[in-house]
Amino acid sequence: MAPRAVLVGPPGAGKTTVGETVAAALGVGFADTDSIIEVHAGKSIPDIFVEDGEPAFRALERAVVAEALASYDGVLSLGGGAIMDESTRKLLLEHTVVFLSVELADAIKRVGLGAGRPLLAMNPRATMKFLLDQRRPLYTEVATHTVLTDGREPAEIATEVVTLLVG
Repeated sequence: MAPRAVLVGPPGAGKTTVGETVAAALGVGFADTDSIIEVHAGKSIPDIFVEDGEPAFRALERAVVAEALASYDGVLSLGGGAIMDESTRKLLLEHTVVFLSVELADAIKRVGLGAGRPLLAMNPRATMKFLLDQRRPLYTEVATHTVLTDGREPAEIATEVVTLLVG
C-alpha cells in the first residue's frame, strides 16, 4: 500500500486545502501528517515545540511520516519541514510526490506572520525566506511533479494536480 500522492511544500503552499480537494476528486481519503502527530502526542505542534523541543518533534515527525508512507493509500500531506530529514527524503523517492511551490509574498499572505507556527515565531518574514531558500532544493529533489501555486485559487491548483496524477 502506498499513498496515491504525497504533497510537499513550505507553509502557505496549500498542501492541506489542495490535498483535500485532490483526494475528493480521486475518491480517496486525505491525511495530514501534522494532524497525525498532534493525535499521537496528545497536544498541538506549537506545544510540542515549546514543551519537548524541535528535536523531539522531528523524531516524532520522522516516525509518523514513515508509517504513513508505508500504510496510507489516500492523498498524504507532509509538514513543511519533513523533507529536512534524509531518511524521509529517501522514502519519498519511492512515491509520487507533488511539490506545491510558493514564493515568499504569497506564502506570507497565506500564513500570516507566524500565528501557530513555531518556526515563524521570531522575525517571520526573514524566517520564511530562509526556510524557502533552504528547503526548495530538497522539495525539488523528491518531487515527481512541481505545481506553481502563486496567484492561483486552490481549485485551479487541485485540478492541475489531479490531471498530473491521472494523466
